[in-house]
Amino acid sequence: MAYIGREPQIGNYQVCDAISVVNAQAAYTMQVGSVNVIPESVNHMIVSLNGVIQKPGSSYTISSSTITFSSNLATGDSIDFIYLLGNVLDLGTPSDDTVTAAKIVDNAINSEHYTDASIDLAHLSADSVDGSKIVDNAINSEHYTDGSIDTAHIGADQITNAKIADDAINSEHYTDGSIDTAHIADDQITAAKINNDIISGTTALAAIPATTDEFLISDAGTLKRIDAQFFQNTPAFEARLASDQNLSDAANGKLAFATETFDSDGKYDNSTNYRFTPTVAGKYFIYLQAGLKSDDNTQHIEGYAKIYFNGTNVRQGYFNFSANNINQANYTVSTILDFDADDYVEAYVYINVTTGTPVCKANASTFGGFKLIGV
Repeated sequence: MAYIGREPQIGNYQVCDAISVVNAQAAYTMQVGSVNVIPESVNHMIVSLNGVIQKPGSSYTISSSTITFSSNLATGDSIDFIYLLGNVLDLGTPSDDTVTAAKIVDNAINSEHYTDASIDLAHLSADSVDGSKIVDNAINSEHYTDGSIDTAHIGADQITNAKIADDAINSEHYTDGSIDTAHIADDQITAAKINNDIISGTTALAAIPATTDEFLISDAGTLKRIDAQFFQNTPAFEARLASDQNLSDAANGKLAFATETFDSDGKYDNSTNYRFTPTVAGKYFIYLQAGLKSDDNTQHIEGYAKIYFNGTNVRQGYFNFSANNINQANYTVSTILDFDADDYVEAYVYINVTTGTPVCKANASTFGGFKLIGV
């Protein structure tokens, strides 16, 4: 039967939100969860003011969602609570689809309340079924989406030869440089697989085509590539005097070898310091020849050809002719020096003449050096 007016609430027990007392005010709005509520009647509620339960109808009245006390309240008064009972005469049976989630205590429903097979996909949250909820060995290939198993879901070292189709791997799948000798079977590389057919038979070397930059050699049957620079005595140079050079008597003098016979790497300074600075570390053979005499063709007493290393005399060739009538002599000296990147050598001479001006002859003088290999 339909109700005339507002339908009664059955067993709807609610505690109103706390109400702050306003001095000299009697009427207050009742709310539950910040929403206005209307009690069933003045007799369907319990009100406590200053710790005393109030009498319905005389201590307070209601109109819609407003409660009005019989007298104004004052500062210090406290509305302890307002408890709404709904229709307490009959709880009744809830109508279909009237019990919402808000009316059910959290964690109160367990498996005995579910109908068998009633939990379908629509009632499962996304990503909520983890491995612990799935029976071991229960998922087979029919449950996988085609192409869904990516590398992130394959354990390291899990794909064996048995899982790879025959003739399925080609060169695009190899990492550059990944095929080493350990993965090549013995006697599998034929001459057709080697550039320019450099190997004949199994052990003998055929004619090896040399390049401008490197050589191929066999080291106990193993081919090795060696840069051509290791077979060259460079840096190397040789220089001579452009003309006869006058010298000071009985004094050391640097020879200005200004004309280059060759200079492999441009390491000889033939214009300013007249020195060889190879800049490549290693052992070098250095040689000097100086033709010394007096310009008036008289006897000279003694002379030296000297190799200076980093400004210091390290090797010299010497003659003393004080008892002989010797005008010109060719002085020679050579040595092996260990160079760092910034070491240098220069050519010096010393001559003591009886008369005239000492001279170093251009056609009898040379200065040179080259890097040694294999030492």
